[in-house]
Amino acid sequence: MVFFELFANNPDIVRIAAGQPLFSAGEDGHRMFVLTTGQAEVIVNNRVVETLQHGNIVGEMGLVSPGPRSATVVALCDCEFVAIDEKRFLYLVQQTPYFATQVMRVMAERLRAANQMVAPIEDI
Repeated sequence: MVFFELFANNPDIVRIAAGQPLFSAGEDGHRMFVLTTGQAEVIVNNRVVETLQHGNIVGEMGLVSPGPRSATVVALCDCEFVAIDEKRFLYLVQQTPYFATQVMRVMAERLRAANQMVAPIEDI
């Protein structure tokens, strides 16, 4: 099963117009999202750290570890996202080990990227 297919029948679609935020840093994070249409930027400390494409997930940290959002996500063009609440998230983790592995993989890749951005630059 393709990762994106897990969300194909989810009716909770969020439409975001170009230039508008899906969510902003500091807001409570209680849902994650899968981008189904368009492109969006992930912004941390006024810096674009990732461009989301079809099938990418965002906001997963809010479900794994509740707390304020660490990033802002802004639509580059009109976008559609599937919203995944905690109940659906827990169901997917329990029923689909591949889903849980993919979420962990995304989080690990983002952590590595963040570490590279803050790594000290050696003196020349």
